[in-house]
Amino acid sequence: MTAITSSRGNTEVVSARRTESHDVPDIINLISNSTKTTFGRINVTYLLEKSNLAVTLSNEKKEAIAHALFLDYPNWNITDQSDWESFLHENYINNKCTPLNTLFLHLFVAREEYAAGCSQEIVSSSVAPNRFVSFADPALGNIFEEMTTMPGSTVDPNFTLLGCHRHQYCPQLYVRKARLEDHDDLLPILTCHSETLKEIYGDYFLADLLETQDEENQAVVGEDGGTAVGFMSLCSQVNISLLHECFDLGPFHGLCKPHPGDILKMPQEPNFQEGIYIIECCIEDEVRISRFQSKESEAPSLSGILPEERKDGVNTVSHTELPLDDVRGKDFKFSATPVLETEEEDAFRPVYRGASNAFCIRLFCIDEKHETRQVWRNSYFSILCICFQDKDFCIIVVPHLAPEFHLIQSFVRVVPFSTSTFNHELYVFHRAGLLKKCAYILFALQDGTPVQAFVAEALDQIVGISVIKDEMDIEYIHSHYNIEDFMHFYHHQREEHGHLYHFVLNPIFHHYTKHFLKEILRLAHKSSLYYPVYPQYVEGKFQNPCAHSLTSALHYMVPVRPRRQIVYPLEELGINAPSEQVSKDQLGYALNYINRKLTLESKVSINTRIVVVGAADVGISFLETLIFCPHLRFNNLTLISIHGLPGKNLPGSKHGRFLINSHCFNDQDYAQMSLCSWVNVVVGKMTGINRAAKYVVVSKGKKVPYDHLVLCTGQQYQVPCPTGADISKLPTNREVARRRPQRYAGKVPSNLFVLRDDQDCSKATRWLQENIVSAEGNVIVYGNTIDIYTTVETLLSLGIDGSRIHLVQPPLSSHVTCLNNSAIESAVEEALAQAGVSVYYESILAEWSEGDHPGRMTWASFTTNTKPFKLHCSAFFSFANRTVDYETFKAINDACLVYDGRLVIDTNFQTNDNSIRAAGPLTKFSNRYFANEWTHSNFSSKEIGFHLAVSMLNLLDPTLEPLSEPQKDVDRLIPLYKGCKIKGGVLPGGYNYLHVSKPEIPMCLDIQLAQPNYIITGEARHGNYFRLHVNEYSMVESITCFSKEPLPVSNYICLYGQHERLLNDLCSRWKEKLITDLYSYFREPWSMAIYHDRFIDLKNELRQILMTSEVRKMTGEGILLFGALKSAVFLYGAKDLLPLFPVAVIAARLSTQTN
Repeated sequence: MTAITSSRGNTEVVSARRTESHDVPDIINLISNSTKTTFGRINVTYLLEKSNLAVTLSNEKKEAIAHALFLDYPNWNITDQSDWESFLHENYINNKCTPLNTLFLHLFVAREEYAAGCSQEIVSSSVAPNRFVSFADPALGNIFEEMTTMPGSTVDPNFTLLGCHRHQYCPQLYVRKARLEDHDDLLPILTCHSETLKEIYGDYFLADLLETQDEENQAVVGEDGGTAVGFMSLCSQVNISLLHECFDLGPFHGLCKPHPGDILKMPQEPNFQEGIYIIECCIEDEVRISRFQSKESEAPSLSGILPEERKDGVNTVSHTELPLDDVRGKDFKFSATPVLETEEEDAFRPVYRGASNAFCIRLFCIDEKHETRQVWRNSYFSILCICFQDKDFCIIVVPHLAPEFHLIQSFVRVVPFSTSTFNHELYVFHRAGLLKKCAYILFALQDGTPVQAFVAEALDQIVGISVIKDEMDIEYIHSHYNIEDFMHFYHHQREEHGHLYHFVLNPIFHHYTKHFLKEILRLAHKSSLYYPVYPQYVEGKFQNPCAHSLTSALHYMVPVRPRRQIVYPLEELGINAPSEQVSKDQLGYALNYINRKLTLESKVSINTRIVVVGAADVGISFLETLIFCPHLRFNNLTLISIHGLPGKNLPGSKHGRFLINSHCFNDQDYAQMSLCSWVNVVVGKMTGINRAAKYVVVSKGKKVPYDHLVLCTGQQYQVPCPTGADISKLPTNREVARRRPQRYAGKVPSNLFVLRDDQDCSKATRWLQENIVSAEGNVIVYGNTIDIYTTVETLLSLGIDGSRIHLVQPPLSSHVTCLNNSAIESAVEEALAQAGVSVYYESILAEWSEGDHPGRMTWASFTTNTKPFKLHCSAFFSFANRTVDYETFKAINDACLVYDGRLVIDTNFQTNDNSIRAAGPLTKFSNRYFANEWTHSNFSSKEIGFHLAVSMLNLLDPTLEPLSEPQKDVDRLIPLYKGCKIKGGVLPGGYNYLHVSKPEIPMCLDIQLAQPNYIITGEARHGNYFRLHVNEYSMVESITCFSKEPLPVSNYICLYGQHERLLNDLCSRWKEKLITDLYSYFREPWSMAIYHDRFIDLKNELRQILMTSEVRKMTGEGILLFGALKSAVFLYGAKDLLPLFPVAVIAARLSTQTN
């Protein structure tokens, strides 16, 4: 914050921030006649949308007193935006403007008396670049200076070019070698940053550093006004061998000098299957990506610094090198090999025999007032020349938990190996890392479509390449992704949307990625770039000539959330049906995005090691929330899972139909998230937790270190444990119930299936198709959960005759059945009987035998309340015992985490270890809350995962305001989540089942039906059953569908929590007997508005409008309501639904809710 003085002597304390869309009215109010004279007539909203940088100064009252908007091309149409650099060089003397250091001022407004001070503050603020230029009258002469034109210049004399150098208002620090006399200036700075150094090394450690400088240990200071304000201690002794063991240094030639004895590749030539590919760019009649050709020139100073130089002049780029910083050990989209637990012991690593080519920064500190200056970045060459002229690389290691500081923003993060336990992050900077010339453009054609290719140059060598096309599917993107979180879509022309196909940049220049992207946008006359990441099951996508190569720009783009889609009844809608671009089915992909504004917005890097154990819905929701934070970049997210990431099934696959669907995530959702692009995956099972050393032990004793551990393993079906009863003695259930063992410890038969996830289901499907479908033998399904019914239906759909299927149900543990609906249960039982499936009730597994087939179950026996029975068995599916996995329990218990039937947590997800959080069915609330009936199992797993991520963000996100102190005793209440619980699947008879309900403790349906307002249409046995419950507050509380026809599940979920009057006076119409079929009722055109993903925003907007006093006095005027509704519809991008809105009805319904 800075104090500025007005021309009248008044003082205001102001702070600089990014301009937001809500500032537009304030900007317009500050526009004066002189503003129009200087900048012309402008559309502020449009200009703000297209600006690269927009800065607002606000006072302590949060009032905006000044604004400035900058773009990367001139503000008057005197030259093409792609050609302004040459225009300035041809027409102006001593012009040093380049795209890297220059922005053009397109608008400046301020309160008149504060204009001078505000302009200087904006220039010197940390969010600004190094140089500003403005084409305008010299109305800003207090900070801008007129630039001299060349003789014979062709510039219009009505325009004047004004320039402002930032260093005139924010001087750069003078960098020099440190002297002993600097001790007194530097000691307070070091002391205020940390007392640890003083405690470890004594009172005179700084004096020792300054006094003992030699060829290997040197120090430099940054000086301002004769006072040392910054200090950097450097050392040329680097433990290269340790870094080789822990980090992938291949892109930096191992931080060693080139040597003839270097072994850079395996003896045999690598191929794509081994994880190596070559990118080739040949721009002639077409552009194709298969090889990246570099110049074999005599360019100095870059020899040996490109990734790996080949004899044939082709730079081979490692598969693990380009996507983010590295994807080694990651389940990336183009990974040709399966993800391993950790790196193989014999995995090839390059051998470097050359001398060390790096020095390190041992100690760095700078005064807080000078921290944001660009001194260390701009003076880097000076430091290198002064200290270590024979070294090319500078490295720095920082603790994982250390917040990001300005110095390392110019460094490149080195990705650690998956086996690394090194407790610091490594950053690297090369002396050639200051890119001088950014890009130029080449054109070509591919299949008649214009292609634009760009390259980045440094020291006469090509160090980067990018290929883009026009985005031809922008309507689909707009309707399927929330790109309006980052842009106002209707301010961008169709031709301004670009599609990024390829982007490769030498690793030492990665910190210039955003500048390269900014130049691509300017030179191509684009305002936005889109980059899709396709799911793993897209086979051959990499070999396709139209495919997208891995991009090193992904970390600098923002992932875009997908939009929930309406399932349209196209026939019923008729002419009101949406366009084909909106409703067409297309392969889902994860979308990444960048625009002009985002190129100058830095993400906050978070290096904290967050390890998530378990890939269930809670863990996936947690990771999804973190990766979709557009202003944060999590570098160390790790997932430990037995089968890796979910979502690998092909579209339309029936593998997942064995298990009931929670509808939290489906394969399309996983494809649109692309977690494999952001999350390290360790395939294995957690077997131990070392809380003291902070690491998790996975299968085969491998260690995964963490700073924060999140346990989301949930509960799984376990191998059933027979009671061991001898059925020859005719025992009953009463006799064997007391001696039932807790856990099966023997060898599991190969034909016994315990399904926990889609991978288990896929494995079971393949086994059944190979061994059962075309053979003979019985299949036993054992259990009493709803999964037994979906499994039986899946077996029938695979072609297994119903007479071969035996459904055995053990006694219930409560009076609530899995379906909890007698009408549906009767219909399912009837379908089972028609299919010939044998059903056995109240039966407990007694024993099984392998017979003449070792390792396979051949028969199983069961006890009942009366007479035991025995069944021959070719396959056995068990859904009888769902609990916490034994290995998980043992790891938790051995780590001395409090376990009481489940892992005990508080209301903030914390266990008795502050570094370990847990959520989901694995957990229970502490007994001090006196709420043992309520656990996370009662709530939506997706909502639980979201709140878990929010609790983590409160610790890690530096942009969040500090949390206020909670009210007294509030922490004694468990949180009540509001999201609905969903389960759905296909039951025997081909019935599609869906049940949506509020979070609740299960109770019998008969008790629930005693409550009023149950609306039921159709009959279960006819396959048209629809039950809907409206509570005492007229809100939809539960939905049950049982139909022969496919269900638009996403549509029906939107009905939950809606007021019945919003559903076209549902209760009133039901009482008047106007509704006979809820299925057709919710297919009517009016209901499409309810299903729209932005309907909740529209509803809130209209409620706010209706709550204002002026509007409430005028509610009789339909024009006002329609105008408000129409503007809100366009605001939220739902204009296709405008013909479907019953305007008066919705407005009236909303007005009743505001009273």
